[in-house]
Amino acid sequence: MATEAEILKVLAEERNMRKAAERLFLSQPALSQRLQSIEKDWGAQLFIRSQKGLTATPAGEHVIAYATDMLAKKEEIFEMIQSLTTKVNGTLKIACASIVGQNWLPKILKDFVTKYPEAKISLMTGWSSEIVKALYEGEAHIGIVRGQVDWKGEKIHLFRDTLYLVDRELKTIEDVLTTDRPFIQFKSDSNYYQEIQQWWQQHFASNPRRQILVDQIEICKQMALNGIGYAILPSITLNEHDGVNKIALTNNEKEFGLTRDTWLIGYESSFELRQVEAFVEVVQDHARCLFDYTN
Repeated sequence: MATEAEILKVLAEERNMRKAAERLFLSQPALSQRLQSIEKDWGAQLFIRSQKGLTATPAGEHVIAYATDMLAKKEEIFEMIQSLTTKVNGTLKIACASIVGQNWLPKILKDFVTKYPEAKISLMTGWSSEIVKALYEGEAHIGIVRGQVDWKGEKIHLFRDTLYLVDRELKTIEDVLTTDRPFIQFKSDSNYYQEIQQWWQQHFASNPRRQILVDQIEICKQMALNGIGYAILPSITLNEHDGVNKIALTNNEKEFGLTRDTWLIGYESSFELRQVEAFVEVVQDHARCLFDYTN
């Protein structure tokens, strides 16, 4: 049976009695009766009902905040209790860089839930800066980030992938000097975009003749795969069935491949949780088997 705190939290999130009732597995009349009882106990109206839905009153905002904090504390205590046992259950909260979440994490999660069916997973994806923010604010136990990230807590290197120039027609790096095909780039909040700009300036005396800038790496990839132009992509996004030429980027000074690192980060206290320990073990098993995604 849903608690008072759970009811208030769901009502605040949904702002709709029908949707809230569905989430709480209650009938609308039953939910309405529970809300009336809660408001009676608090001695104040917590929501204003209208055709547009529910709107929290000033008093309601305070009570909802209290309920949310209480649920978070309950979850924290529950996780602490679970960490004292050898059985892997409880909720694993992961914040993951979008590119890893799309291309690598799903098979890891499949292995994890198969091995530990009683564990629950909460997953958010975004830019690496958003992952770090989620850890700071306690919204995630562990984060998976890309590139150079300033993190003072636990930091485990997972894998390194190579950057490739990808195109259906171009076969060498030098071909970009003579082609009229556009250079498709994606922008992010990390230093990835800056690294590509620096690499270009080190190798070529002028900017690309034509450029297309998009806001997501998957859009960039699909445009390159469909022959619209060329792009520079990490090998984590590529496979042998893409049907494009993949030319590794190298640094002319030392002739080494331009690469991108992926890290697992978190606070030491989170790594002590049993579900986190189990997940780290599964992740590292996969990372040890990983070389280059284009192989």
